[in-house]
Amino acid sequence: MIGYRFTDFIPNEGGSYKFDELLKIFLQLLNIAAGDAGEAIQWMNDLDRKYGLTDDEYGIGDFINELKEKGYLKDDEESPGEFTISAKTEQAIRQQSLDQIFNNLKKSRTGNHRTPYSGQGDESTADRREYQFGDTLDQIDVTNSLRNAQINHGLDNFALTENDLEVQEKEYKTSTSTVLMIDISHSMILYGEDRITPAKTVAMALAELINTRYPKDTLDLIVFGNDAWPIEIKDLPYLKVGPYHTNTFAGLELAMDILRRRKTKNKQIFMITDGKPTCLKEGARYYKNSFGLDRKIINKTLDQAARCRRLNITVTTFMIAHDPYLQQFVRDFTNANQGRAYYSSLSGLGEYIFEDFVKNRRRTVR
Repeated sequence: MIGYRFTDFIPNEGGSYKFDELLKIFLQLLNIAAGDAGEAIQWMNDLDRKYGLTDDEYGIGDFINELKEKGYLKDDEESPGEFTISAKTEQAIRQQSLDQIFNNLKKSRTGNHRTPYSGQGDESTADRREYQFGDTLDQIDVTNSLRNAQINHGLDNFALTENDLEVQEKEYKTSTSTVLMIDISHSMILYGEDRITPAKTVAMALAELINTRYPKDTLDLIVFGNDAWPIEIKDLPYLKVGPYHTNTFAGLELAMDILRRRKTKNKQIFMITDGKPTCLKEGARYYKNSFGLDRKIINKTLDQAARCRRLNITVTTFMIAHDPYLQQFVRDFTNANQGRAYYSSLSGLGEYIFEDFVKNRRRTVR
């Protein structure tokens, strides 16, 4: 008898399905725990006791052994009996962040913002037009052009003329240099709200997107508190908030220095923050004021926004706070730079940044 034989699905058979499901949870906990494997494993045990993640056939101990066997965990040389995560795990966290944000994008009602224009490039569109002088051979739609020739001249007297040719429009994509600034001041974990973890998730996803889909683009990462300094992509899972004020001036200054060295024509800064600038460095001394909007700090920060504008560097601010007086600062900052601003919830931060990045890395030429 020809056909299919159906059997019961046993998800825990061999332990591979259970491992994959637990790995997703573990990677998410690692992001929250700033890459501390021991803390993430302890949380896994707590969740297992409360929600029954494992069973008698496959326990947390089996999961830890499999993490070691598959290269996700390694022994800590400095602390015997402890674990650290590997480069494979760091890449897995970035990939999971990318998958998570892209899944949210697919569910979004607004969708991906795409340019309405087209031109020479390497990504085809559904648009067709008549041939124009200067169009290249690879742009010609051969099938439609031959059909036009048959319609215009008949099958018995076949001829292909310039008027029969159709051109397939393509999007012209440019390379872009992006600096992502992440606020790590103390306010990013105040008021019982974890704002740093979504910011890290977006940064890791954006890094993975650029590395895999836009290899000609560049992405530099900056964190700013009392000072600003660059970090590597591999440092993102371990990023923590510090006892810092917010020196936005220093972050913008460093971002401009980095972008000056980039040879690409399109340059932009993405800044993720939840608060107002509260700090400046004057020589070896820090000038700080956390109460209200200090005009000395604000004016110098707005001057930096204007400098970015003169250098043709667009600053896009993602404000994850909703205080009216903070939004007024963002409006002033955006006006000084002629950039863009989004007032985003933590859950929507990734979608905003990804849509803006994809939209503004494309330009079109006819």
